Amino acid sequence: MNDQIRVQGPIGGAPVIPLGQYDLGALGYTLEEYFFSGTASSYSLIGERGANGRWDARPDQTAPFTTRLVTCRPTDPSRFNGTVVVEWLNVSGGLDAPPDWYMTHRHIMREGMAWAGVSVQKAGVEGGASLGAGIPLKQADQMRYQALSHPGDAFAFDIFTQAGSVLRAPSGAGVLGPLAARHLIAAGASQSAIFLVTYINAVDPLVGLYDAFLVHGRGGSGAPINGDFLSARTRIDVTGDAPLFSGSEQIRDDVRVPVLTIQSETDVIKLGGIGARQPDTERIRLWEVPGAAHFDAYGLLASQFDDGRLSPARLAELNAPLSEIMGIATGSPINAGPQFHYVIQAALAALERWVEGGAPAPQAGRMELAAANPPRLALDEHGNVKGGIRTPWLDAPTAILSGLGQEGGTFGFLFGTTRPFDDAKRAALYPGGRRDYLARFDAAAQAAVRAGFLLASDLAEIMALAAAACPLR
Repeated sequence: MNDQIRVQGPIGGAPVIPLGQYDLGALGYTLEEYFFSGTASSYSLIGERGANGRWDARPDQTAPFTTRLVTCRPTDPSRFNGTVVVEWLNVSGGLDAPPDWYMTHRHIMREGMAWAGVSVQKAGVEGGASLGAGIPLKQADQMRYQALSHPGDAFAFDIFTQAGSVLRAPSGAGVLGPLAARHLIAAGASQSAIFLVTYINAVDPLVGLYDAFLVHGRGGSGAPINGDFLSARTRIDVTGDAPLFSGSEQIRDDVRVPVLTIQSETDVIKLGGIGARQPDTERIRLWEVPGAAHFDAYGLLASQFDDGRLSPARLAELNAPLSEIMGIATGSPINAGPQFHYVIQAALAALERWVEGGAPAPQAGRMELAAANPPRLALDEHGNVKGGIRTPWLDAPTAILSGLGQEGGTFGFLFGTTRPFDDAKRAALYPGGRRDYLARFDAAAQAAVRAGFLLASDLAEIMALAAAACPLR
């Protein structure tokens, strides 16, 4: 660890972090919070910011900071597998949120990984520019967080580096208690993914700290190197057809470590990720998941209660399509296909295997286009998107699942839609009824496991969930 970084903690009491409505202690995990302080650098680019992502940067100004990180680690040291998932907490809602924890926590705890959430951006600590009206840390608990001080998002990239340095401290000397990290996998979703693109392209070549990157739900370009993400986008039109974050900035093709980008329909079309599509390379993978939304019923509700011990019936109930988001009605039921949760768990497993020196993550096809300008996804005879990573929810469908077409509130468009087939269509698709459907679903699930896009360890639950949610007799 950098001797210039000062660490305080663990801080007594409960941290302000919405991880879920279940008891981590009963699941064999310890939750702790630490403050860390130091001097952070901003960065400036040298030369052009090209579309190929090969950006040259140098440290620029410096400023003092104090922020926090939250760790969730196996209580029994013998269960720790050596990997820490380090999440750049998302501040789009005006508070620190951990969407990648929501989507992957089951796999993290099953495998004995540790997780760390880092308050990297100013909006999560002090408040300020954001898309939502959430409560930042210094308002949520003034006494607990009065010592925190964030100099602004130009310094976020170096703060994230210093968080990784803190996590690499030797066993017993840092924020993981008796554990010593062997590998750090950086993860970030949505706005955090957009910042990670810039981190990978401009900062990682200078600092070389993380062992892999999981980029979840990016737009067409990375964040500005000065961190000024929202000021240039104050007129975002979520109802229009134009991509919100257009551009064509790829991940640099000479990346130092494995990078896996995973995208939903919303990310490819509405967020403009299609502009940043690129070929796979020795260290780069792009996974596109048709039928998936930027966020969905699993992330919004089911993940909050999914401790791995729910009955299939309860999990199906929690994952049913909702028609409101945090009290705001949506134009249609939101996306209730759970495939993104299961595919991103496979992505994390593939990255960890890759980092350990095993086979690279499998390559995936891209979602097919029906038109290029403006981009429009190609649909099959049932109304679902063709191509991309195939899962049983699309290859044995009972509904049109989409990442597009939603209305309702500032964030409604991110949640996609569910349009169930009527009884006549289901009967035509599955003349043998429930048995016919489950057999076809099982074959598609087995194929996805063989392809590496679903985990064998999730298969029994996936089949039980399909049976519990089955609309056929």
